[in-house]
Amino acid sequence: MIQERKGVATFQGNPLTLLGPALKVGDKAPDFKLIDTGLKPVTLADSKGKTRLISVVPSIDTPVCDLQTKRFNQEASKLSANVAVITVSMDLPFAQGRWCGLAGADKVQMLSDYQEHAFGKAYGVLIQELKLLSRAVFVIGPDDKIQYVQYVKEVTEHPDYDKALQSLKPKSCGCA
Repeated sequence: MIQERKGVATFQGNPLTLLGPALKVGDKAPDFKLIDTGLKPVTLADSKGKTRLISVVPSIDTPVCDLQTKRFNQEASKLSANVAVITVSMDLPFAQGRWCGLAGADKVQMLSDYQEHAFGKAYGVLIQELKLLSRAVFVIGPDDKIQYVQYVKEVTEHPDYDKALQSLKPKSCGCA
């Protein structure tokens, strides 16, 4: 039985039901199987040993999703090679590939959850009413533990880019 979380997200103020758990910092990141723009399956293990910033958007062809993905693509060029930046949506891989070409997005890996919706259910972002993914950002460490998570309450609003990017920086120990 998949957990239903009613009213934790809204679309233009209207309450939505998200399917799956509310993941928290410290949780082990669920594995997933998504499809890349070349129609190849991709799993969490494919980027093992890296920190992963996973940006989740409802549809790449909408203004906020477009800007969110462009922003993380731009930021990716400033990050260490040990950080993988991934965008996940329900868009077909062909649409994602077309968008990347038009936007010049070459630093972010676009992955689709269109086949099984397994990512959406495992990460608690599948919108029951729309069969799209709710806007969210996850940062997963090289140890596959969640370091940062933001489920954006209003799907039409931007995530907190600064907090997500800050979570990629090494924590200081506070030692003197």
